[in-house]
Amino acid sequence: MSHARNDFDWAAMADLLELEGETHSPYVRQALEELGDLGPRRVLDVGSGPGVAACRMAAAFPGAEVTAVDGSPELLARAEERAGRLGVRLRTRVAEFPEGLDGLGAADLVWSGQVVHHVGDQQDALNRLAALLAPGGVLAIVEGGLPARWLPRDLGFGRPGLQARLDAATEERFSRMRAELPGTVAVVEDWPGMLRQTGLTDVKSRTFLVDHPAPLADGPRRSVRRWLERHQTVAGEFLDADDAATLERLLDPADPAGVDRRADLFLLTAKTVHFGRRPRG
Repeated sequence: MSHARNDFDWAAMADLLELEGETHSPYVRQALEELGDLGPRRVLDVGSGPGVAACRMAAAFPGAEVTAVDGSPELLARAEERAGRLGVRLRTRVAEFPEGLDGLGAADLVWSGQVVHHVGDQQDALNRLAALLAPGGVLAIVEGGLPARWLPRDLGFGRPGLQARLDAATEERFSRMRAELPGTVAVVEDWPGMLRQTGLTDVKSRTFLVDHPAPLADGPRRSVRRWLERHQTVAGEFLDADDAATLERLLDPADPAGVDRRADLFLLTAKTVHFGRRPRG
């Protein structure tokens, strides 16, 4: 991932990124099934983070050369450790996104999960990713989908509807982030249309449900905790005092109504993947 903004310290977020990747990872397998008989010989995961999706691709395509590409050597070290634990073949490459992509070489599958929206000029980033494709190759971009849901509308304390207000705070924070990015360009975020503008064809979008019902297993539960902690840190300024107090109680490990102990905690979200193919001619 690119380090365009100083307040995104990706290495410091490694635990959160890995937990989220593991919790959401079934959608990656489903998305790869959409590729049909592609049979890639070379795969690039651009903005791979700690390599959860890249290792999934290495397992799905054992004959392919799969490379995790990221701007953080610390996250790539995690990816290498993960590949070693899982017994899959994975290469790593340090490269900033999107400026450092030129030397990566052509690939049959280029995957980029929730990375493009961190770049000021999103169309330019997509153009650069599409340029990495070999003829007949596929670009898969994970963007959009639905916000995660974890909690009942009425928690039993605080004002009902906390999650909707967390969504609004996150959206406000996201819009501010986009506005402050270097070289930011306003664009209608029609991802299929943007892929077509790169010259790709056979463009399609598929959305995959991620459903972890209550009671949550330990990994997804820890993922919810880490995301709520992240909300508290980066979007807390957009919450009123009552919601801030509710969030504080949810994160109290000693409180039976907190996320560490609630029996009704769940995780439900949807991930959208947009595919486009480089023409062979």
